Amino acid sequence: MDKLSQYERVFKQFDENGDGKISAWELQQCMEGMGEELSAEDAAATVTMVDADGDGVVGFDDFVRFVEGGKEEEKENDLKEAFRMYEMEESGCITPRSLKMMLSRLGESTSIDECKVMIARFDLNRDGVLTFDEFKVMML
Repeated sequence: MDKLSQYERVFKQFDENGDGKISAWELQQCMEGMGEELSAEDAAATVTMVDADGDGVVGFDDFVRFVEGGKEEEKENDLKEAFRMYEMEESGCITPRSLKMMLSRLGESTSIDECKVMIARFDLNRDGVLTFDEFKVMML
């Protein structure tokens, strides 16, 4: 079963009346059916947050965007955490020195010159350091 089919199956679980939309009430009912308590206010707030077109309900496109967006946010947070490990100097970038220190902690013996070469491969603006955006490109 492909990812889109799985999303459709889950969406239909929430869409109790089968109209292709999830209302705040349907969201609340489904959550209660799973043993989770969700107030009417929280259900309405969730629908408002996920409802991209402003029609007051969550359509299938809204649902997919929400599910996929959560995954992207998790990836971004994981990358930020990894970046901070290499950054070390709180400079907002990975320097040859901070890269050498992190690699040393991981058991790799490298010189500053070797670290400069590693950084240069992904240093898009050629300033000798890796920003988070450059790090992200490298990791993807």
